[in-house]
Amino acid sequence: MYHFSNETMFQIINILQNSLKEENKVEFIVLNPDKFPSFYAGQKVIIENKEYLYRSYKAWMDLAESLFCRFKTPIIIENQLVKLTFEKLNKEDSFHIQELQKEEKYGIQSTFNQINKNEEPAFLLSYISALKNVKVQDRIRILNLGVNKADEFEVIKNLVENFSSLELVGIDYSQSAINEAKQRFKEFSNVSFLKEDINNLESLNLGEFDLIISIGTLQSSSINFNLTFMSIVQNLLKKEGSMILGFPNCRWIDGEMIYGAMAKNYSYSEMSLLYKDAVFCKKYLQQKKFRVTLTGKNYIFLTATSIRK
Repeated sequence: MYHFSNETMFQIINILQNSLKEENKVEFIVLNPDKFPSFYAGQKVIIENKEYLYRSYKAWMDLAESLFCRFKTPIIIENQLVKLTFEKLNKEDSFHIQELQKEEKYGIQSTFNQINKNEEPAFLLSYISALKNVKVQDRIRILNLGVNKADEFEVIKNLVENFSSLELVGIDYSQSAINEAKQRFKEFSNVSFLKEDINNLESLNLGEFDLIISIGTLQSSSINFNLTFMSIVQNLLKKEGSMILGFPNCRWIDGEMIYGAMAKNYSYSEMSLLYKDAVFCKKYLQQKKFRVTLTGKNYIFLTATSIRK
C-alpha cells in the first residue's frame, strides 16, 4: 500500500499506472479531503511536522476514471487520513465491442439495454436543461429517432404536467427495444413506437414535428450523417420547431460511464468526429434561422429553437 503525502500528481499518476499494469487494484493513503473544505488542489497542509498536498474527492474520482478504474468507498484511517482504492474496470464488458446482429446490437439482450442514462446526473441534468430550453410542454408533436426503450420519453413524462396532451412518436431499428418501450408506455394512448431503419423514414409518412430528439443515433456507421440530418430538418421538422441532438462523449465500460468519445483505431479518446458533426449541425441550423447552443459534458447536447417570426 502506498502512502502519499507531498508527492506531486505527476508522480502519483506514474506510480499508480505502473502498479495497475501488474495488479487489478491499487490501495493508497492520502489526506482526508473532508477535513479541509474550500482548499484547492495542491495546497500544502502540515500534520505533525509532515507536509501533505491537498486533493478533493472529485480529483481522485477523476483520476480513477482516467485510469479506467472504479473508485471504491474510502476508508478513514486516522482523523486526517483516508485509504482509497482504485479497481480496474473490465474493458471487455462493454456494448461497444459486443458482437450481436445489427438489429439487436441495442436490443434487450445487449449490454446497452442494462444502461439507464436517466440515473446518470451527467446525462440527466443536461437533457432536462435542453428540454426546458425548447419549452417541451409547448411542443405538441415530438419525435425521437433511436428511441430504444424510451428513457428520454420517461423524463418528459416526469417533467411536464400536460404529458397526456402531447403526441410522442419513437422510432428504433431494434424490435425487442420497441417492444420494451411499448410495455413501459402501454397506459398512454398518445405515445406510439415504430420499428424502422432511420434510412427509410420517408416510407412512414410521419408528417412534421414540433420537436425532434435524437440521442447518440445519427452518428451510426450505417447512416450518412450529413445527408440524413439535412433530410430530417427539411422534411420532418416544422419551420417553427425545435431539435435536441445528443452526441455521446463517453464510453460505457463494466457498469461505469467513462468520459471521452469512443473512436475506431484509437487507444484513447478522440473527439474530432464529434466536433465536426456538432459544428456542421449548428451551422446548418443557424442558416435555417435557428438559435443553437452546445452544452453538456459526457453527452454534448445541441439544442436548436426557431427564431423565425
